Amino acid sequence: MAGIRQSILNKGKNVLNVYFTAGHPTLDSVVPVIKALEDAGADLIELGMPYSDPLADGPTIQKSSETALRNGQTISNIFDQVRQARKECNIPIILMGYYNQLLQYGIEKFIRDAGQSGVGGLIIPDMPMEIFEEKYKVLFEENDMEISFLITPMTSDERIKQADRLSSGFLYIVSQSSITGKQGGISENQLNYFKRIKEMHLKSPALIGFGIHDKATRDIANQYSHGAIVGSAFIRALEAGQDIAQTVNSFMAKL
Repeated sequence: MAGIRQSILNKGKNVLNVYFTAGHPTLDSVVPVIKALEDAGADLIELGMPYSDPLADGPTIQKSSETALRNGQTISNIFDQVRQARKECNIPIILMGYYNQLLQYGIEKFIRDAGQSGVGGLIIPDMPMEIFEEKYKVLFEENDMEISFLITPMTSDERIKQADRLSSGFLYIVSQSSITGKQGGISENQLNYFKRIKEMHLKSPALIGFGIHDKATRDIANQYSHGAIVGSAFIRALEAGQDIAQTVNSFMAKL
């Protein structure tokens, strides 16, 4: 199984990373959703670790996180579910969560357990890059755990270059200076932002997320980066559907 970064580079363009919250809509839906996404042609899976205070997430993902916690989801159980998925799936799996979750679990233990379960990388939006480089970079490298840092329209060129240098997975281009889940088109300001990043010729592969919800927005993300990250729109589809495989296939077809 190729790593996250290598999988993106191997495909080269039109990469699709699909996010959903582990434990939503049901506690036992994680493995079936992963398998259905792989079968339907997703390139990466971003598995959200439910958290009581998800700062970067909009109402849809917040609600899914509350549901998952109510269903009894835990970090240890997520590792078990990834381990189970690995028996039949080769798609790279990324965990997205928050710094405090790692601290509560114990960061060294978290990285070790995540890697042993089959997780290939992490996205921790509120982990300062300086803290990562000073305290955890070697730990990640020793455990072959990739990390992807986020940039926004407000991020300075200096910080963008720092995120590019430290990201061993991909550079996560947040399309807007707000939370996840926004629907609508891509504005001229956003296009100018995408152009600015593309013209910087950064070394890391880049994916655009936040507000990618249909074919039109995905096509724009593909034009200015290696691909797109879809989250809230997929969670809404899971909530509305009955049969997981049918719901996933229908959603992927619309993209």
